[in-house]
Amino acid sequence: MLGGLGAVVLVALAIGAVVFQPWLIFVDTEVDDAIPVAVTPTSSVPGQAPPAGPVVISRGTLISHEHSTSGAVSVIEQPDGSRVLAIENLDTTTGPDVHVWLSQGEVVEGFGGWRTAAGVPHVDLGMIKGNKGNQIYEIPADVDLGDYPSVFLWCVKFSVSFGAAEMASLR
Repeated sequence: MLGGLGAVVLVALAIGAVVFQPWLIFVDTEVDDAIPVAVTPTSSVPGQAPPAGPVVISRGTLISHEHSTSGAVSVIEQPDGSRVLAIENLDTTTGPDVHVWLSQGEVVEGFGGWRTAAGVPHVDLGMIKGNKGNQIYEIPADVDLGDYPSVFLWCVKFSVSFGAAEMASLR
């Protein structure tokens, strides 16, 4: 009888390891994408030409949710009109299936914010490149940023936010 119980426990542990991948909390992946040097717009002066280089059009600061998370987030518009999401000095935990989302979810501090992005419209910018460092993500041209006022680092596998930032428009 004890042998059967031992086998059940071993199977349960193996399944738990495959699902939760606990070893990931000990693995860091540092990324160092080149973030465009961008200016922050000041109030527009009539007759003044717009900046010739990249411009920061919104920014926010990541707060922690299910995992301790920090870093600065900005949307940068390139001179050609394309936009990128830049995450600077990201520091979070590695996790399975974590994506970068532009979201309509409300950014709420603490436990109450862990699932606010679940089930609301979002734009998936792709898997997070790493859990530390500087990262750039292309924003599709057809995305209206006014529809997505927040950024979430969303674990798809467990439907939980690692961290999020409310974006403030600078225009």
